[in-house]
Amino acid sequence: FVEAKPVTVIASRQSYNVTHSVTATKTDTPIMETPMSVKVVPQQVMVDQQVVRLDQALKNVSGVLSGAEGDMQFNVRGFDQFNFYRDGYPFQHQFFHQEDLTNIERVEVLKGPGSILYGRAQPGGIINFVTKQPMDTPYYSLRQQFGSYGWFRTNADATGPLTGDKSVSYRFNLGYQTNHTFQEFGGNERLIISPQVRWRITDQTTTTLKYEYSDISLTGKGNIPLLGNRPAPIARELNLGERWNLQNDKYHLVSLITEHAFNEAWRLRHRFNFSRHTLTLTGQNVLSAADNGDVSRFFFAQNTDGRDSTRNFFNALELTGTFSTGPLEHTLLLGGDYLHTDIRATMAGFTPGTDDVINLFNPLHTAGPPAIQPGDATQFNWSLPWFGLYAQDQIELPYHVHLLAGFRYDNAKTSTSNENLGVRADTINDTNERISPRGGLLWRPVPEFALYGSYTENFGASNTFTAGSLTPLPPQTAQQWEAGAKTELWGGRFIGSLAYFNLTKQNLPVFFPGGTRAVGEGESRGLELDFSGEILPGWSIIGAYAYMPFAKTTNDDPDIGTRGKRLNNAPVNSGILWTVYQFQEKSLQGFRVGAGAQGVSERQIGFGETAQAPGYVIANAMASYQWKIGTSRYTAQLNVDNVFDKSYIGHLFSYGPTYYGTPRFFMGSIRMEF
Repeated sequence: FVEAKPVTVIASRQSYNVTHSVTATKTDTPIMETPMSVKVVPQQVMVDQQVVRLDQALKNVSGVLSGAEGDMQFNVRGFDQFNFYRDGYPFQHQFFHQEDLTNIERVEVLKGPGSILYGRAQPGGIINFVTKQPMDTPYYSLRQQFGSYGWFRTNADATGPLTGDKSVSYRFNLGYQTNHTFQEFGGNERLIISPQVRWRITDQTTTTLKYEYSDISLTGKGNIPLLGNRPAPIARELNLGERWNLQNDKYHLVSLITEHAFNEAWRLRHRFNFSRHTLTLTGQNVLSAADNGDVSRFFFAQNTDGRDSTRNFFNALELTGTFSTGPLEHTLLLGGDYLHTDIRATMAGFTPGTDDVINLFNPLHTAGPPAIQPGDATQFNWSLPWFGLYAQDQIELPYHVHLLAGFRYDNAKTSTSNENLGVRADTINDTNERISPRGGLLWRPVPEFALYGSYTENFGASNTFTAGSLTPLPPQTAQQWEAGAKTELWGGRFIGSLAYFNLTKQNLPVFFPGGTRAVGEGESRGLELDFSGEILPGWSIIGAYAYMPFAKTTNDDPDIGTRGKRLNNAPVNSGILWTVYQFQEKSLQGFRVGAGAQGVSERQIGFGETAQAPGYVIANAMASYQWKIGTSRYTAQLNVDNVFDKSYIGHLFSYGPTYYGTPRFFMGSIRMEF
């Protein structure tokens, strides 16, 4: 008999390197034999850096930049990224939803288009969260973090068998956080609960039931207006928003995964997920400041009647198998999935009038939000059914040559309507379908080195609509050529890759005052270097560098005027280097020290090259000590981010607002494991 187990290949404890990834192929494939660029941020890196937000984890990946702190918006290879995946399936479609890392084992990033396996994805890459799984060996962990600005965070992790024969195991993760921010009025509170149970029904069949609940609130968040072609030079602590600004995000997820192994070669997997997301927003955005410092604010609110929600139903069935045809070794994947998303969003947005002007030099705040009149709010309803069928074959040829080929058929529909002042608009329906191919070739002449090339096409995510109407924008498509080299050294303890890519995206949606329009085509080209692992006993390192000299709008409507202009939030140079040393001497055993630096060159704010965010370099450091008492292990740790207290623009949106990066920040923690 063959025991059916989830495909979860993780790094060994205290390892900076992961040798396998499931994101690029949905099979257990060595990264060295994957003809695409893949980067994994393992658990130990997130522990050493005391990562609590996704943008902190993804800074370790070349070519990935965050859009706004706390929001699920990123820029990958020059293009905005709004879609994210959990254990290989889509779990949200609104970038306001925040992913907490309490129950996340590692973060994997597949660079470039991923439509063949994931459907209507953004072309920059696939960001996949791999969750912690139940274990047969008992493990318990409690970590308390405390830091600057009243930071307080507690994480608990417990796993082990529930029955004597270990046929039933569980895992339970809990996270609670509360903190202020460096900005006046700013605050954060979040609660995450995630239980799961795995049942080995037989030696061949396993099923896992998971649930996750999160309640995340951000208060008093404010942004920086533009003054000329730069963000206004206001103090970091100054908030041009109000203390009553609120972003609350409630999320429920239920997941059932069942796997059956027919024999050693063939396996069937079924996955069902249901999620419900509720977003409540009340706040203001600022765009540009006048020379005298006056800034007009735009008030916005969502879920004004308390009945909004986003519901996702997802089903997927996959068959994987291995077989031979003569000298060729095949790994075949056949699958189909169906996602139905229903969104009800009630939104209000308006400029309250001349009274709602705040001055950079003499800010006067209001006691409460303006009254929302019946005519100010519009209810939008979206229905987004989408299904796909896909096939992929990974073939190992003689002489250590690996071939990957596959395609996907997608059929995606969009149905939308709105209602204002009790008058319901006509429902607009739109249907798009497409076949997306990809292929790759890799040669690994020696275990330590591989060369590869690949071509991939992409079918874009759900499109927004033109200003002033419900007419959908044309579907997004993309194509990418990629070539590169990979190396794995010191018995698999270190891995590195160098990739050249040329990525083109059609019907790029761009926000302009008054709405969103498609600008025709954007293109990015560049080099990316990623590496991680242990280079000497006790000395671990992770690094990334992206050089993107070309990232421009290559074709657009003449009325828009962005042709030849650099893409938003796409620096020419960006990178990070982080290293940790664990002392090997007996007298210093248990001590770890680390340091690193992150740099980003100048970025364009928007698509017209009219405003820029200056480049920056910041430094980070850490120290920890681990000791044992009986069978329990204790770790005390201190991290200092932005050691030299650099003032910099860390996050930005394409339509103008920007955000300061966090000033010098101290984070301490005590962790107990037993």
